[in-house]
Amino acid sequence: MPFLILAAAVVVAAGGALALQATLNAALGRELASGTAAAAVSFGIGFVVLMLVTVVRGDGGVFARIPSVPWPYLLGGVLGAFYVWAVLWSVPILGVVTAFAALILGQLGMAMLIDATGAFGLAVHAVTPLRVVAVCLVGAGLVLSRY
Repeated sequence: MPFLILAAAVVVAAGGALALQATLNAALGRELASGTAAAAVSFGIGFVVLMLVTVVRGDGGVFARIPSVPWPYLLGGVLGAFYVWAVLWSVPILGVVTAFAALILGQLGMAMLIDATGAFGLAVHAVTPLRVVAVCLVGAGLVLSRY
């Protein structure tokens, strides 16, 4: 149980970091006068940090396995780049709360589809009426966040 609480706390902290990251990236986009360039800078810095951590941990050799990884698994980087750009672009227009309400709604919709299908080898989890209501409530929160 304590491990579950720690895991949840780490994810809550990561969620807070995402809101801060979106705000900082939007400011970077203003400074550079280019959302695409700001997203590239953000990804570049993240890439360098992750490469350093990987090498320091002694895991650098795993990069040799990349050519044998099924290509769809590598699309996460493309999706991550789209996420960073989309949030960077939308935060100045929608505000952080509304942008993240929309982000969370999209995440939950895709999460329910993945749960229902067990995509990419994950366990199947039923899409229950209560889970659908929960996602609809997030949708209602998105609408209310604009008023």
